[in-house]
Amino acid sequence: MARRVAIVGAGVSGLASVKCCLEEGLEPTCFERSDDLGGLWRFTTKVCSITKCPDFTVSGQWEVVTLHEGKHESAIFDAIMVCTGFLTDPYLPLDSFPGINAFKGQYFHSRQYKHPDIFKDKRVLVVGMGNSGTDIAVEASHLAKKVFLSTTGGAWVLSRVFDSGYPWDMVFMTRFQNLLRNSLPTPIVTWWIARKMDNRFSHANYGLIPEDRTQLKEFVLNDELPGRIITGKVFIRPSIKEVKENSVIFNNTPKEEPIDIIVFATGYTFAFPFLDESVVKVEDGQASLYKYIFPAHLQKPTLAVIGLIKPLGSMIPTGETQARWAIRVLKGVNKLPPPNVMIEEVNARKENKPSWFGLCYCKALQSDYITYIDELLTYINAKPNLFSMLLTDPRLALTVFFGPCSPYQFRLTGPGKWEGARNAIMTQWDRTFKVTKSRIVQDSPSPLESLLKFFSFLALLIAVFLIFL
Repeated sequence: MARRVAIVGAGVSGLASVKCCLEEGLEPTCFERSDDLGGLWRFTTKVCSITKCPDFTVSGQWEVVTLHEGKHESAIFDAIMVCTGFLTDPYLPLDSFPGINAFKGQYFHSRQYKHPDIFKDKRVLVVGMGNSGTDIAVEASHLAKKVFLSTTGGAWVLSRVFDSGYPWDMVFMTRFQNLLRNSLPTPIVTWWIARKMDNRFSHANYGLIPEDRTQLKEFVLNDELPGRIITGKVFIRPSIKEVKENSVIFNNTPKEEPIDIIVFATGYTFAFPFLDESVVKVEDGQASLYKYIFPAHLQKPTLAVIGLIKPLGSMIPTGETQARWAIRVLKGVNKLPPPNVMIEEVNARKENKPSWFGLCYCKALQSDYITYIDELLTYINAKPNLFSMLLTDPRLALTVFFGPCSPYQFRLTGPGKWEGARNAIMTQWDRTFKVTKSRIVQDSPSPLESLLKFFSFLALLIAVFLIFL
């Protein structure tokens, strides 16, 4: 059984892994190269190498070599949890921007951005329409003379404030919605998503609509962007054709636009420089990992990668759920399938063949949030049993199925069960709106409320029937 566990990285996945190790009675040591936090972690410590011990086929142990204050140290660990994530190395493809070397203004990757004061009275171009790019463009538009946001393929832009003023993820991420999406043909789901995204504003009118609407690209969450566009503070432009000394020419627009600063919000790549490729190899933006966690070919399953996934949902509970299962595998409580079974699944995922039902994910590492977490919870007997719950606690069953798929649901049963989970689920909307209800308003009873509850109960029965059919 693994006792001493080395955890590489003290981000959200690393901290969750430390917590899960302690819950399972293991001894974690977390290595972090920065100095952002303090406490029981070895900060400002760089992990130089992680290699198999000579008796790895028997012991499954690893040798970890670190560098701290100019001094190398070596230690033996029973297991490794790599939690460095997929945002490690800024991706700056300057070769894709002809003339950039002649540009006399300032340019840098979005990772270097700290404060909008540098944009005051400048003409700014932000390249890349992800969350970082749109956030920077909106912040710059409050100080800059002019702001352009360049996008190659467009994107769906969501407000954090969704239907009826609810947080978007609490409305969108429900088991009912997820079952509905995954049960419908992909073209219908794509059409439905497009209609939903256009409820707030027409993406076509704002020059934002994705060129490829069949494959889901990551949503952009930004409350201000449409307002900044319609008031002429941010201008949406296509990809860059050429960069000149003090200006830029965009594709399909012959006019030169004077530019002082270019921010490349072009994303990140990831790598594991401390691991040999024979352990984990990165190809085409993904690694050959079973369930995005375990190298499929190791003789001993004593190394896990946590957080190397892009779920359509919150990363924090995803990483924690990965860690909960991974640690039980590291301990030997749960077993992995034979290597040939794991390798077959990894290869099938790489092929990324469409199922023609549900959402179609277009990039490596993307995954369905609820489906993926439920699969991991099944391995540790912690997945909520809706059928059993419907018989014993129908009110909770309805809330779990139709309400937000919040992490409380993952603590209703199994290892790490929390006695307060049910109450937290039943009262989550009260806490969500406690801060907004500063003025008490008397609710008017709705004559349709009972009828809606009845139909909701029927829908739950039908859904449970379909699940267990």
